Amino acid sequence: MEEIKILIVEDDKDISNMIKKALTKEGYAVSCAFDGQEALNVWDKENCKLFILDIMLPKIDGIEVMRRIRMKSMVPILMVSAKAEESDRIIGLGLGADDYLVKPFAIAELIARVKALLRRYMYYSSSNDIMGNTIEYGEIKFDLDNYTAIKKDKTINLRAKEYELLKLFFKNPNKVFTKAQIFSSVWREEYLGDDNTVMVHIRRLRNKIEDNPDKPKYIETVWGIGYRLGSLK
Repeated sequence: MEEIKILIVEDDKDISNMIKKALTKEGYAVSCAFDGQEALNVWDKENCKLFILDIMLPKIDGIEVMRRIRMKSMVPILMVSAKAEESDRIIGLGLGADDYLVKPFAIAELIARVKALLRRYMYYSSSNDIMGNTIEYGEIKFDLDNYTAIKKDKTINLRAKEYELLKLFFKNPNKVFTKAQIFSSVWREEYLGDDNTVMVHIRRLRNKIEDNPDKPKYIETVWGIGYRLGSLK
């Protein structure tokens, strides 16, 4: 089985060592970097499957490190910060982070989030079968050309906007979308703060694709932010 390598980017060595010890105990291979430049240097040399990335870093801050990573890769990024303000969380997720954890945090919570991010990423990387313009994720086979989706050998009847929503999530498995981003991408109009339109269409889509729409696996809510493709847990 391929070794899963995680890079911790944290300038506080006590916190870095604590996280490394916990993740190593879980069976992961762990590298550490203590500033943004070192993180980018390690990333160039090692095949990391997940980043735990502090925002406040020497030399190059975490936001810029994430921006450079996202230019080349969709590897999962868990941002860690002492900043608890909602605006910082929105900025981090909007720029490409997959999750956001505020210090101080319980190590058990960090491990749970790491496992969830890796589960989504590894499942999509190994089980996502793109042949021509067909995507398979979980029990759903999605045809990008014919506007069709099949689950358990049964065709799901999607309306145009529902199709565009599913396409948006399936083609961007590691991205958290705000309601404004969803509206702009699917409706292709200026967003004027109408959250209800997005929420109604998400609910209709869930009713068609989820086994239990009240506990969705495919379209996951990120509270206070928006939605993303679920980890199928």
